[in-house]
Amino acid sequence: MTQHHSEHGSGRPSSAKDETVAAAGDPDKDPEREPARNHGEDLGQDSGRSSSRSLDRHSDQHLAPHSDKGVGRDLDQNSEKDLGKGLSQDLDKDEVDLLVAAWRQERPDLDVEPLQVLSRVSRLARHLDRARRASFAEHDLETWEFDVLTALRRAGEPYEMSPGALLRATLVTSGTMTNRIYRLAAAGLVKRRPDPEDRRGVLVSLTDAGRTRVDGAFADLLRRERDLLSSLGKREQQALADLLRTLLIPFDTTDTGVR
Repeated sequence: MTQHHSEHGSGRPSSAKDETVAAAGDPDKDPEREPARNHGEDLGQDSGRSSSRSLDRHSDQHLAPHSDKGVGRDLDQNSEKDLGKGLSQDLDKDEVDLLVAAWRQERPDLDVEPLQVLSRVSRLARHLDRARRASFAEHDLETWEFDVLTALRRAGEPYEMSPGALLRATLVTSGTMTNRIYRLAAAGLVKRRPDPEDRRGVLVSLTDAGRTRVDGAFADLLRRERDLLSSLGKREQQALADLLRTLLIPFDTTDTGVR
């Protein structure tokens, strides 16, 4: 059977197509084509098993399923510039891009565009929370302590507020604020005195130790926040701040009417 097959092959008239194929496979006739052909076939064979599933899914309009030769030809046609561009685009993607793409595939009936903004805001909030906790820990403060102390510090000299004003500034209940003032006073960070205009009321003010502690923590927090924003220029930061302001204004008005 082998002999009959070879004779049949040698007896077939040679065509222009056969000559072209033969020339392409002969390095002596076209030495510059041989490396490119081998490169394409090697890539197709090496990646056939590991990437055939991905290639079939994304490129089935151009390649026949499981075609190693097709893969090689497709890779040969990509220039280094195109490959570099594709790599750059992949590096620019974040986890939210992957999340959105997955949901679009699983639920094409839903508009998942809000995830583009709010999932990133949520992730940034977690990074900011870690930065805040690290800053406060270095200055032996809890987050709630920092909130009360900064409210007093922002008030200006004599850095004094009523408990009612403090709870509105920090958005907590009256009972919670009373407990916090008591604990801060015990730590020597604030002090209380009777309100001269209200015999039943008190005023809360920063001690020197409280002011020193909160000033140090705030400076450290700003340094960490600048690091979080370091990938954005000044104009980009301002544009982002303007957009976020527009988004937040409707939520900033609380039940007490304080902004």
